[in-house]
Amino acid sequence: MPNGNNWQGDVLRDLRGTPPQQHATGNDPAQSHAQAQRRSPAQEQSPAQQQPHPQPQPQPQEPAGTGSRPPGRSAAASHGPSVPPTGRQRPARSPDSRPVVDSALTGTARRPQPGESAAARISRAVRRIVSSSAAREVAELTRTAEQIQQPVTTGRQIAVTSIRGGAGKTTVAALLGTAYAHYRHDPVLLVEADPALGSLPLRLGAESLRWTTADVADIVEPQMSLLDVTGYLVQLPDNAWLLPGSQGRIGAMLDTAAYERVMVALRRYFGVTVVDCETLPAEVARVALSAAQARVLAVPATLEGISSTYAVLQWMQGLPRHMIAGTVVALTSTTSRPGIDVEAAAERLRSTGAAVHVLPHDRHLAAGGELRTELLARPTRLAATRLAAEVFQLSQKRR
Repeated sequence: MPNGNNWQGDVLRDLRGTPPQQHATGNDPAQSHAQAQRRSPAQEQSPAQQQPHPQPQPQPQEPAGTGSRPPGRSAAASHGPSVPPTGRQRPARSPDSRPVVDSALTGTARRPQPGESAAARISRAVRRIVSSSAAREVAELTRTAEQIQQPVTTGRQIAVTSIRGGAGKTTVAALLGTAYAHYRHDPVLLVEADPALGSLPLRLGAESLRWTTADVADIVEPQMSLLDVTGYLVQLPDNAWLLPGSQGRIGAMLDTAAYERVMVALRRYFGVTVVDCETLPAEVARVALSAAQARVLAVPATLEGISSTYAVLQWMQGLPRHMIAGTVVALTSTTSRPGIDVEAAAERLRSTGAAVHVLPHDRHLAAGGELRTELLARPTRLAATRLAAEVFQLSQKRR
């Protein structure tokens, strides 16, 4: 593990490719052999995967969540296969399915509320009727759809992290994954690389979990088909899939070697993969950030959040140019009346070279629990879709 007081130096060393210093006990021959046998994404990519995924012509449509909610997922899709696919060696341990929320706590949740009040929704609808904003929104949604629906030759990996807990990184990851699954027509994967009681399955409405990221890292192999792979994942609406980081148990761990194996192996199957990382400076988060084609830094719209993020972005300016250029700050308003000037803070952060998107306060997001996009306020849906489009565009620039 890196020195917590000098994690920036460790990240810089990793990103520049400098070999890490060996521990005093010497090298582990088994670990060195495993690393020598591990293939890179380019080596494991077949010629057929070099062709772009076919994409239909974009059409003007509402942001994700405005339509009806897809039917509930089947139990088999949520649990994964009871046995490995045909021809595969059975894992040493076949985990039991566990509910995302304990049955003793399911009755404590209140009915989810819309992102904005009825009065605000009516006022917004009236303003759209008497102005020309509706036509502009349709045109903007068409451009956004064109950006998100662009074909890819290799899967794009987008890492979402934060500097401190409570910044909303899991919510941002869920919003991004939902937007890509809504607009794109190739499979979308959401990976939870935060095994320490991460809340991504709860945010995405998963009912039960079985296989975790560490489990799949020991199972997946290059010759497996998409059908084989998805048997170990949790199915979500709109052709999206979830790979959870844990089963809600304290002490679950995910090492960098397991993360690298599973991400290299799964990249070929999914057009876009959104990774909900640990909070920096965790080791897996550093690896995820360096391997991703685009990065999202979730930041609360508070003075503490802005100050810390500005310092980190200034430090990132000393890294290779693609790091800051491929980073987007998701500035989230945690209350209806933030204690700072959000737009002025966003401009200050943009001066470092990073892109900044503001996610307005939304009552539905603030309440926690399952993310139901049809309950989001319209400004939140539009802002999340714009964020998803820019992040995807940045990921296309990095091979």
